[in-house]
Amino acid sequence: MSCDVAVAAFLMFAHAGPGTPARLIPAVAVAPPSVASEPLFKDIVTRADVLRAQVDIFRKAVAGADQPMPLPGFDGFSARIGELAALDQKGHEVLVARGATDDLKCILHGISQDLSVKLTAVQAAKTAKDEDLALRDMSFLLRDNVEVITAPPQPAA
Repeated sequence: MSCDVAVAAFLMFAHAGPGTPARLIPAVAVAPPSVASEPLFKDIVTRADVLRAQVDIFRKAVAGADQPMPLPGFDGFSARIGELAALDQKGHEVLVARGATDDLKCILHGISQDLSVKLTAVQAAKTAKDEDLALRDMSFLLRDNVEVITAPPQPAA
């Protein structure tokens, strides 16, 4: 038993006298406030949605191809992915500065790093199948980017 638990138990029992009924204080789980309506996070959601739609267009373009295809507008897409990654990192930093205790801050940090990994996988694809798989993974990541911000906040477990 840790020292903190032992001290807490001692204090609880020492305070309860023969005529004093013990009071239980219920623990109330409080969900953190939603950030989905804040401008930074709304911008992240909007950009991720637009980029995901672009990924869907890319996937249709490579469907049935034998070799990876040059994707029209890919340079601009790459730049926008970089901008989104920077915004995800900024969202992480904002939440850390607020002292957030939920997982969103960590998820945004992970997404900020994973976006460039998925982008590199698309660029490095040696077959159309590899290109499509990398684009599929990018689509999943962009979907997750939207869903983690727009999901109703949950109390910490």
